[in-house]
Amino acid sequence: MGRVQDIAREIVAREGGFVNDPDDPGGATKYGVTIGTLQRLGLDLNRDGAVTEADVRLLTRDQAVAIFVEHYFRRPRIAELPPVLHDTVFDMYVNAGANAVRILQRLFNDMRIEVAVDGVIGPQTLRAAERAWRAAPDHLRDAYGIARRNYYYALADRRPASRKYARRQDGGKGGWILRAEEFIAPRFHLTEAEHRERTAEWD
Repeated sequence: MGRVQDIAREIVAREGGFVNDPDDPGGATKYGVTIGTLQRLGLDLNRDGAVTEADVRLLTRDQAVAIFVEHYFRRPRIAELPPVLHDTVFDMYVNAGANAVRILQRLFNDMRIEVAVDGVIGPQTLRAAERAWRAAPDHLRDAYGIARRNYYYALADRRPASRKYARRQDGGKGGWILRAEEFIAPRFHLTEAEHRERTAEWD
């Protein structure tokens, strides 16, 4: 349990404080917890009868950690995946919801381990995860991190408003890419030149 709490605290630190970026579909967010999450959980922190931006602003770090552990780690069954995947899938689930699981499921299919891509960790996905880990115990975490990075680039390809999260104004790696690479061994990080080549068509 202590390790999971530590991972959740790292996520909270990575997400930062209150933001309400009009280009972010999540809306008002604090420590990575969106207003939609508070509304779904019915967390009326100021007890005024409605869950609004004011409640997001009142959220504490400890409350965010508790939300992440229960609703983004235990309930989606990330805890039942091989431990080598815990921190990276957990972090991605906070960032992208069920798409974190779809990325994993697509990776299994790429490894010729057939599984439905439905964003749900059920018995089939858990069996596939065990097979994938046994087949590539030293590479599975990196492979997932690379798939995360590719997901971010592809999302920015499709949605110009999101490109600022993948590429800084000076052309360097944006927060999304740096976040993915925190979970990838340095030898698999893109060079700045490779990143700029990947994003060149965005100009």
